[in-house]
Amino acid sequence: MKLSALIVTLSSIAAFAQEAAEQAEQQPGLLGSPILMMVLIFGVMWLFFIRPQSKERKKMEEMRKTLKKGDRVMTSAGILGTVTNIDETGTTVTVRTGSTTFIDFDKQAILRVINAEVKAEEKKDEKK
Repeated sequence: MKLSALIVTLSSIAAFAQEAAEQAEQQPGLLGSPILMMVLIFGVMWLFFIRPQSKERKKMEEMRKTLKKGDRVMTSAGILGTVTNIDETGTTVTVRTGSTTFIDFDKQAILRVINAEVKAEEKKDEKK
């Protein structure tokens, strides 16, 4: 779905650039400047692609910083478990997946905290 959004956005930018070029031929001025068109294209790309990815990355970093013992987590490999230990350096997390199974993961492998999602859903249900 993101690929189709990218294609639509790029095709609309190309159409806009072509219209602006035609107008620039008719009316020479600031809008016909190729530098301004490049700035405009970069601005659109930043608004629709770079900024959302940056926000998502910051959100993931914040989630990983607030990770604590007892949190139910899902790793990027799809393994569900409970955090039992966080290394002093803060880069390694030990996750209990079964009654006697403990696996060490890099903090970057934690995809989401499940118990936080459940609490958020319960708060929404209480408000209704």
